[in-house]
Amino acid sequence: MQKNTILKKALLLLIPFCLLLNGCSWFKDTPEVGLILSEHFDRKLYKDFDTAAYNVVFRKHYDSLKAKLSNPNTVKNFYVNHNYEPRLVTQYFPVGTLDTLEAYIGKSENHGFNPDNFRQKQLEAALKELSENKFEKIEEVYPVIADLELNAAEALIKYDNYMNFGVVNPRKIFSRYYVPVKRPDSASMSAALATKDLGKLLKDIQPSSKQYLALQRRFNILKADGQGKSDQAKTILVNMERLRWKLPEMGKEYVEVNIPDFSLTWFNKEDTVSHMKVCVGGKREEGYAEKIARYAKTGNLDDKPKNHETPILYSKLNSIQVNPIWNIPVSIARNEIYWMARKDPYYLSNSNINVYRNGKIVGEPDTIQWSNYSRERLPYQFKQGSGNGNALGKFKFIFDNGSSIYLHDTNNKNGFNRANRAISHGCVRVEKPLEFAQNLVRDKYQYDQLRMEVNLPPLDTNRMNAYRKKLAKKADTVNLFKLKPTWFGTKKPVPLIINYITAWSQNGSIQFRPDVYGLDETLWLAMKKFM
Repeated sequence: MQKNTILKKALLLLIPFCLLLNGCSWFKDTPEVGLILSEHFDRKLYKDFDTAAYNVVFRKHYDSLKAKLSNPNTVKNFYVNHNYEPRLVTQYFPVGTLDTLEAYIGKSENHGFNPDNFRQKQLEAALKELSENKFEKIEEVYPVIADLELNAAEALIKYDNYMNFGVVNPRKIFSRYYVPVKRPDSASMSAALATKDLGKLLKDIQPSSKQYLALQRRFNILKADGQGKSDQAKTILVNMERLRWKLPEMGKEYVEVNIPDFSLTWFNKEDTVSHMKVCVGGKREEGYAEKIARYAKTGNLDDKPKNHETPILYSKLNSIQVNPIWNIPVSIARNEIYWMARKDPYYLSNSNINVYRNGKIVGEPDTIQWSNYSRERLPYQFKQGSGNGNALGKFKFIFDNGSSIYLHDTNNKNGFNRANRAISHGCVRVEKPLEFAQNLVRDKYQYDQLRMEVNLPPLDTNRMNAYRKKLAKKADTVNLFKLKPTWFGTKKPVPLIINYITAWSQNGSIQFRPDVYGLDETLWLAMKKFM
């Protein structure tokens, strides 16, 4: 009994003594950063690293730097969630990977970037100061590690964002850009900071497509020749930026319309299945911004400037309408059809254009007194019937989009002979619609059906009797045959991107095209501060 009492008294005396020792940090474990730096520099000084003291310094350093950080909240949340541990310094300073990061940043000029975007000088200075290892007290180490950690974090985030996603979000600077590009977010930036292999990450985010590397080589040649700020260099840089954007996965086969080249190309991997000319939408009027501002005030259609530019978009081709009906857009009805009908009362019937009011067809549109209606409140809608005079020609290629844009044939082939083919109202006219349709249906029977709908003989000669019967039916004047649209589905949905590319590599040389819509200039103005 007496022994138990003595033992209890001893324990009571020992507990406060242990607490005192713990409070004095005598038995605290050295954090990982202290152990690693102690081993790296072979100095016991770093074993005195005090996490609580460092955290105070780190938070103060963050507060002084946050105005200069591109994503301060993401950085703060990352370090709060990781107990302010200097993860980048701990993992990557001793093995030299932070030097690798600094080296990649130094070479960012080869992509057209100014290394100052990534705080290269500050990162280099912090690396040098820690590497020199001239500290006399552990307290002198804390601000250097905090500085290196934060500058490395900022450099890594921005470098990853720029190389992996591009500098500019195209959807913020272009009013008609409808491609769902993937952009960096807090999750992707936190993932970069938490990477388990920084060297691999830096290597993996380097743009590696053949097109990008070819443009990059030309840019570096221009730069070496003192032409790094030339117009040609600027054109290359904006197209390198376009190649950094994370577009949707196009898959093995896809169709690309390049607006400045006025061309359509069907790709199968890197092979060209088909290539043809296209006509695209006309450029917006000069002084468009000022004119649209005036129109917003007056509401007068005479003040509304024209803008027929074809949008940049991504979708999938899913069907073909043969002998299509043209649902004439309101803008064309107001600005063109209205005036033609006022000038010539027989214009509508001669052009096979039906007039509708409240969804019902108007029986005798030639008798409408168009001067009684203002263009702004025109109560009529217009549809052009199937046939040779139809503005869409014999084929309309359908894909889902919010701009009422489609690819189509045309009854006016002369436009394909022009050098500048930005002449449409926004839709894309294709030079070889039959070839394009054949690639889409990819079925001999369906293709022969399609051919017969446009009065072409089937390729299968066994079907000539069916073809003759179709022709006879169309020629039947007694029953007044009326041509109607016929729909055909594609073999499978085919990815389509209507793109805007003014420089690319082809057969070992760089091709350049005019900036037909002025989008290069808009993009350059948005990105030049990073160059």
